Amino acid sequence: LVPVGLLMWIFNVPLYIWGVRELGSSFGTRTFYAFSVNSLFIDLLRGSVPGLSAVRLQDAEAVLYLREHDFLFLVLLGATLLGVGLGIVFKFRGTTGGSDIVAAIAQKRWGLRPGQTIMFTDFFVIVFAGLIIEFKDLAEGMPAAALTLYAFLLLFLSSKLIDMVIDGFDYARSVYIISDRHAQIAEAIMSRLERGVTAFHGRGLYRGIERDILFTVVRRNEVRALADEVRLIDPQAFMIISNVYEVQGEGFRLRTQLSLPKLGKANGNGNAAEKVNGGPAETANGKPAET
Repeated sequence: LVPVGLLMWIFNVPLYIWGVRELGSSFGTRTFYAFSVNSLFIDLLRGSVPGLSAVRLQDAEAVLYLREHDFLFLVLLGATLLGVGLGIVFKFRGTTGGSDIVAAIAQKRWGLRPGQTIMFTDFFVIVFAGLIIEFKDLAEGMPAAALTLYAFLLLFLSSKLIDMVIDGFDYARSVYIISDRHAQIAEAIMSRLERGVTAFHGRGLYRGIERDILFTVVRRNEVRALADEVRLIDPQAFMIISNVYEVQGEGFRLRTQLSLPKLGKANGNGNAAEKVNGGPAETANGKPAET
């Protein structure tokens, strides 16, 4: 029989050629190295490399025990290792071949998230593999349908982990603050948290009171500090905190681009680009907010 790793390497060659054409030679170098090493280690850990047949991870005592008594945990462990590993690979603009190459191309062409593309592509692969296992009676000790469902679970979890590793666990929150002491709160945000603030003029329809509404974007780990500052100044302040998918500006990194040039360079008019965060507070019409 042909070793699994070698077979994967052969199937990856056409995808590799496609990836080089779409993503350039630098991508090709990293990808060729990655999927070759990946295939080598698959055969090495399975004991398929000549002279190293004693290394058989699938026959390890712990793996055999989990396979027999806690197969679900084995699937969860595999999904975690797979998701984190592929997430790190994608984070540094590489792939390990297969659906990873499709995901990298889709990310460049259409801005699709790698985890979603891998999940969509591998869905059909799993369905096809499940049918082959069923018709060829290749399942060992478990129905082919059960193996297919476990594979779907592994695919779903690993895909989510890939996106989490790429995006990071510490992203941004947008915050609206409504308070009679908006000037003091804006000053505290800019001076203590070193974040920019925008002031919108608003009017409450219930009491007809006009005041500035503050808007700011902070990192997730800064939300508690922001809330403490606001409560210290005005315990009655009204805060609305929302998740932010992406922030484009200094102090935040894009989700769709893994590396960013430094901001603050001159724009097309020759003026320095204004900071999105850490800059001066503004009103809705572009004038500086009163502090």
